[in-house]
Amino acid sequence: MKFKMLVASLLAVASFSAAAADQRVQIYVTPPTSNDNHFNGLKIGNDGLLSGGLDVITMYGLAPGVYNVAVSISSQNINFDATKSNLNGSLGTFGPLGKGQFGFLASTDKTPFVLNLFGTAKAGATYSADITVTAVPEPETYGMMVGGLALLGFMARRRKAKNAA
Repeated sequence: MKFKMLVASLLAVASFSAAAADQRVQIYVTPPTSNDNHFNGLKIGNDGLLSGGLDVITMYGLAPGVYNVAVSISSQNINFDATKSNLNGSLGTFGPLGKGQFGFLASTDKTPFVLNLFGTAKAGATYSADITVTAVPEPETYGMMVGGLALLGFMARRRKAKNAA
Protein backbone atom coordinates (compact mmCIF):
# COMPACT_ATOMS: atom_id res chain seq x y z
CA MET A 1 0.00 0.00 0.00
CA LYS A 2 2.80 2.43 0.88
CA PHE A 3 4.57 1.58 -2.38
CA LYS A 4 1.49 2.53 -4.43
CA MET A 5 1.18 5.81 -2.52
CA LEU A 6 4.87 6.56 -3.12
CA VAL A 7 4.55 5.89 -6.87
CA ALA A 8 1.40 8.05 -7.09
CA SER A 9 3.15 10.89 -5.24
CA LEU A 10 6.18 10.72 -7.54
CA LEU A 11 3.95 10.81 -10.62
CA ALA A 12 2.06 13.81 -9.25
CA VAL A 13 5.28 15.71 -8.51
CA ALA A 14 6.68 14.90 -11.98
CA SER A 15 3.54 16.21 -13.69
CA PHE A 16 3.73 19.53 -11.83
CA SER A 17 7.25 20.31 -13.03
CA ALA A 18 6.40 19.61 -16.68
CA ALA A 19 4.03 22.59 -16.84
CA ALA A 20 6.38 25.12 -15.23
CA ALA A 21 6.55 27.56 -18.20
CA ASP A 22 2.86 27.37 -19.07
CA GLN A 23 0.85 30.55 -18.56
CA ARG A 24 -2.65 31.50 -17.52
CA VAL A 25 -3.90 34.75 -19.05
CA GLN A 26 -7.10 36.49 -17.98
CA ILE A 27 -9.09 37.80 -20.96
CA TYR A 28 -12.16 40.01 -21.23
CA VAL A 29 -14.94 40.57 -23.79
CA THR A 30 -14.73 44.28 -22.95
CA PRO A 31 -11.25 44.92 -21.51
CA PRO A 32 -11.09 47.54 -18.73
CA THR A 33 -7.95 49.02 -20.35
CA SER A 34 -6.37 48.57 -23.78
CA ASN A 35 -3.51 46.47 -22.36
CA ASP A 36 -5.67 43.84 -20.64
CA ASN A 37 -6.02 41.44 -23.59
CA HIS A 38 -2.26 41.26 -24.16
CA PHE A 39 0.43 38.85 -22.97
CA ASN A 40 4.15 38.22 -23.41
CA GLY A 41 6.08 34.95 -23.51
CA LEU A 42 7.50 34.23 -20.06
CA LYS A 43 10.69 32.60 -18.86
CA ILE A 44 10.13 30.84 -15.54
CA GLY A 45 13.28 29.79 -13.72
CA ASN A 46 15.45 27.68 -16.04
CA ASP A 47 12.44 26.96 -18.26
CA GLY A 48 12.74 29.33 -21.21
CA LEU A 49 10.46 30.21 -24.11
CA LEU A 50 9.29 27.16 -26.02
CA SER A 51 11.47 24.87 -23.91
CA GLY A 52 10.62 21.34 -24.91
CA GLY A 53 9.18 22.82 -28.12
CA LEU A 54 5.85 23.93 -26.60
CA ASP A 55 4.30 26.82 -24.67
CA VAL A 56 0.72 26.43 -23.45
CA ILE A 57 -1.29 29.58 -22.71
CA THR A 58 -4.65 28.99 -21.03
CA MET A 59 -7.08 31.90 -21.26
CA TYR A 60 -9.56 32.26 -18.44
CA GLY A 61 -12.00 34.82 -17.08
CA LEU A 62 -14.85 34.47 -19.60
CA ALA A 63 -18.29 33.34 -18.53
CA PRO A 64 -19.30 29.95 -19.96
CA GLY A 65 -20.51 30.34 -23.52
CA VAL A 66 -19.42 30.49 -27.15
CA TYR A 67 -16.96 33.18 -28.23
CA ASN A 68 -14.97 34.26 -31.27
CA VAL A 69 -11.36 34.55 -30.15
CA ALA A 70 -8.53 35.81 -32.36
CA VAL A 71 -4.88 35.91 -31.29
CA SER A 72 -2.22 37.94 -33.15
CA ILE A 73 1.35 37.05 -32.27
CA SER A 74 4.58 38.83 -33.12
CA SER A 75 7.95 37.33 -32.31
CA GLN A 76 11.69 37.66 -32.71
CA ASN A 77 14.20 34.83 -33.01
CA ILE A 78 11.46 32.18 -32.87
CA ASN A 79 10.30 29.73 -35.52
CA PHE A 80 6.72 28.67 -34.80
CA ASP A 81 5.51 25.38 -36.25
CA ALA A 82 2.36 26.28 -38.22
CA THR A 83 1.44 22.62 -38.66
CA LYS A 84 1.03 22.15 -34.89
CA SER A 85 0.42 25.56 -33.24
CA ASN A 86 -3.29 25.88 -32.52
CA LEU A 87 -6.04 27.64 -30.58
CA ASN A 88 -8.54 25.07 -29.27
CA GLY A 89 -7.54 22.76 -32.13
CA SER A 90 -7.78 25.39 -34.91
CA LEU A 91 -4.44 25.76 -36.70
CA GLY A 92 -3.00 29.20 -37.26
CA THR A 93 -1.06 30.92 -40.01
CA PHE A 94 2.46 32.24 -39.54
CA GLY A 95 4.51 34.42 -41.85
CA PRO A 96 7.88 36.18 -41.84
CA LEU A 97 8.20 39.57 -40.18
CA GLY A 98 11.78 40.86 -40.34
CA LYS A 99 13.80 38.82 -37.87
CA GLY A 100 10.67 37.18 -36.53
CA GLN A 101 7.29 35.86 -37.39
CA PHE A 102 3.75 37.13 -37.26
CA GLY A 103 1.01 34.66 -36.46
CA PHE A 104 -2.77 34.69 -36.43
CA LEU A 105 -4.94 32.06 -34.76
CA ALA A 106 -8.72 32.16 -34.44
CA SER A 107 -11.40 29.90 -33.02
CA THR A 108 -15.13 29.99 -32.38
CA ASP A 109 -15.61 27.64 -29.49
CA LYS A 110 -16.68 27.26 -25.88
CA THR A 111 -14.52 28.35 -22.97
CA PRO A 112 -11.80 27.71 -21.88
CA PHE A 113 -9.47 28.70 -24.72
CA VAL A 114 -6.03 27.06 -24.84
CA LEU A 115 -3.28 28.32 -27.14
CA ASN A 116 -0.59 25.73 -27.95
CA LEU A 117 2.52 27.27 -29.50
CA PHE A 118 4.99 24.78 -30.97
CA GLY A 119 8.38 25.81 -32.29
CA THR A 120 12.02 26.51 -31.55
CA ALA A 121 13.53 29.54 -29.88
CA LYS A 122 16.98 30.98 -30.53
CA ALA A 123 19.07 33.25 -28.29
CA GLY A 124 17.23 36.47 -27.45
CA ALA A 125 13.84 35.00 -28.31
CA THR A 126 10.70 36.90 -27.42
CA TYR A 127 7.05 36.97 -28.39
CA SER A 128 3.93 38.90 -27.46
CA ALA A 129 0.28 38.58 -28.42
CA ASP A 130 -2.95 40.53 -28.51
CA ILE A 131 -6.30 38.80 -28.03
CA THR A 132 -9.63 39.93 -29.47
CA VAL A 133 -12.79 38.43 -27.96
CA THR A 134 -16.38 38.81 -29.13
CA ALA A 135 -19.40 36.98 -27.81
CA VAL A 136 -21.38 34.85 -30.27
CA PRO A 137 -25.14 35.43 -29.99
CA GLU A 138 -27.22 32.38 -29.14
CA PRO A 139 -30.01 31.27 -31.53
CA GLU A 140 -32.62 32.57 -29.07
CA THR A 141 -31.23 36.07 -29.59
CA TYR A 142 -31.95 35.88 -33.32
CA GLY A 143 -35.44 34.53 -32.62
CA MET A 144 -36.23 37.45 -30.33
CA MET A 145 -34.88 39.91 -32.89
CA VAL A 146 -37.02 38.47 -35.71
CA GLY A 147 -40.06 38.41 -33.40
CA GLY A 148 -39.53 42.06 -32.47
CA LEU A 149 -39.18 43.10 -36.11
CA ALA A 150 -42.37 41.19 -36.97
CA LEU A 151 -44.19 42.98 -34.14
CA LEU A 152 -42.95 46.36 -35.40
CA GLY A 153 -44.11 45.50 -38.93
CA PHE A 154 -47.53 44.44 -37.64
CA MET A 155 -47.90 47.68 -35.68
CA ALA A 156 -46.86 49.81 -38.71
CA ARG A 157 -49.32 47.97 -40.97
CA ARG A 158 -52.13 48.38 -38.46
CA ARG A 159 -51.38 52.10 -38.03
CA LYS A 160 -51.29 52.59 -41.83
CA ALA A 161 -54.65 50.80 -42.23
CA LYS A 162 -56.15 52.91 -39.41
CA ASN A 163 -54.97 56.16 -41.05
CA ALA A 164 -56.36 55.10 -44.47
CA ALA A 165 -59.86 54.50 -43.06
